Amino acid sequence: MKIAVLGTGMVGQALAGRLSELGHEVTVGTRDVAATTAKTAPDEMGNPPYPAWAATHPQVRLATFADAAADAELLVNATSGAVSIGVLNSVGADHLVGKILLDIANPLDFSAGFPPGLFVKDTDSLGEQIQAAFPQLRVVKALNTLAATLMVDPRQLADGDHSVFVSGNDGDAKKTVVALLESFGHTDVVDLGDISTARGTEMLLPLWLRLMGALNTLTFNVKVVR
Repeated sequence: MKIAVLGTGMVGQALAGRLSELGHEVTVGTRDVAATTAKTAPDEMGNPPYPAWAATHPQVRLATFADAAADAELLVNATSGAVSIGVLNSVGADHLVGKILLDIANPLDFSAGFPPGLFVKDTDSLGEQIQAAFPQLRVVKALNTLAATLMVDPRQLADGDHSVFVSGNDGDAKKTVVALLESFGHTDVVDLGDISTARGTEMLLPLWLRLMGALNTLTFNVKVVR
């Protein structure tokens, strides 16, 4: 499958690397290719800059958001939630029609410092806002409730015996995303329903952040026991 991963950060790198490893044709999208390839400093979490990652993944192409999405069958939104709609606007409507968007972003609000709050919750979600802004997309919310390394390699924790969730209006799009998650190694994918159910998974983030602080690790997840 031709996949465009929008975002060059830790999440985008993890998804792009794993998807490429699984045999997909992957292009990473960025706002400014020259600026991205010129980066030499680690990010705010100490992760190596994109060029260092790209050097070990020569099969993954880098392009502008619009060029990355142009021929893609599936898009992955690995951008910061605050800029997600702006990024999709820059892609252009012609490159979005009928495509699946795996939306991993969260509506994190860092205006009051850390830990962040949410800039939308309770009666709306970022997933819903994206779907409303781009009705030509088939938005599926997933993977936003766990760390990047576990998104793509769930078996490193409890042999993969933990839960992930999907929300979306389009049944076929959800089936495609579920198959992708299963190819990563996820064994418990819970379909919550339509895109409005993304409110629930996005509102897990405040709990996730407190657990990260209490456990002093990113390697944890929830398991729905039933």
